[in-house]
Amino acid sequence: MSPFVAAGNRYADMPYRRAGRSGLKLPAVSLGLWHNFGDDKPLDVQRAVLRRAFDLGVTHFDLANNYGPPPGSAETSFGRHFAADFRPYRDEILVSSKAGYLMWDGPYGEWGSRKNLLASLDQSLARTGLDYFDVFYSHRPDPETPIEETMGALDTAVRSGKALYAGISNYSPEQTEAALAALKDLGTPLLLHQPRYSMLDRWVEDGLLDTLDSHGVGSIAYSPLSQGLLTDRYLDGVPADSRAAGASPFLTSDRLTEETLATVRALNDIAKGRGQTLAQLAIAWVLRRGRVTSALIGASSVAQLENTVAATANLEFTDDELAAIERVLGR
Repeated sequence: MSPFVAAGNRYADMPYRRAGRSGLKLPAVSLGLWHNFGDDKPLDVQRAVLRRAFDLGVTHFDLANNYGPPPGSAETSFGRHFAADFRPYRDEILVSSKAGYLMWDGPYGEWGSRKNLLASLDQSLARTGLDYFDVFYSHRPDPETPIEETMGALDTAVRSGKALYAGISNYSPEQTEAALAALKDLGTPLLLHQPRYSMLDRWVEDGLLDTLDSHGVGSIAYSPLSQGLLTDRYLDGVPADSRAAGASPFLTSDRLTEETLATVRALNDIAKGRGQTLAQLAIAWVLRRGRVTSALIGASSVAQLENTVAATANLEFTDDELAAIERVLGR
């Protein structure tokens, strides 16, 4: 494949949003490498998706140490693509990674100890070939490690220059307040919280978004398409080659009840009325009113990526549209 030269108009259409009270802006749509970048996916497809994403103004690529399969392989794959295509553009892109889920055997291979987080950080940098991550996250709260130790590891990551900003993921409002207090004592601000959020999963509205707003912390929502449920994939049932039909623990066929499918079809009708696909509606809805900084998507193909990113062409909702969506969702 020929050397990559990024499109000259790559910043023309993508909206960029400031993360809380920081100086950093994120694209309205970011690309997550949770799925589709492990050893089970062809490198040429991965390369095409990453190249097209950057050409569309997607400047943020999100990783974690355990992404794959196998764990670590998504970071290794990204490192290959970075070396081949993106090294000249390092100062134009944001790369994040996380640690906290099971990564290696023994008592230090997961959770939120200083030993785990800082060892994971070094391993992730080695796999990607990067000198630093733009954001390094605690991937999940640790019920046994003091929050001061976990946040102290993030502070060390930033002060060492191995990360520019600190982030947390999957923390409750109360855990977020504790993390904020610990980081404030250390003098390192919290840049981003990465929670799960979609039209079908709205737990962040029960306090978390208010907490982030009050402290000037940005948010980046993962699974805004509810693992593919909020796409046209399941409008007519469960395809044999779909994630729900397979062994995925994240979207199982028992979630696809007739009631849920009826809701999805009604949302699809609203999307059609807006001139959008269901996926585009779901992304736009998460980004409504500016409370979420960026929507984190996955993509298994260039076509899927293009369809989803096109949501940014219509991010505004009328009050009637929002009310219709609430009625469909039974709220």
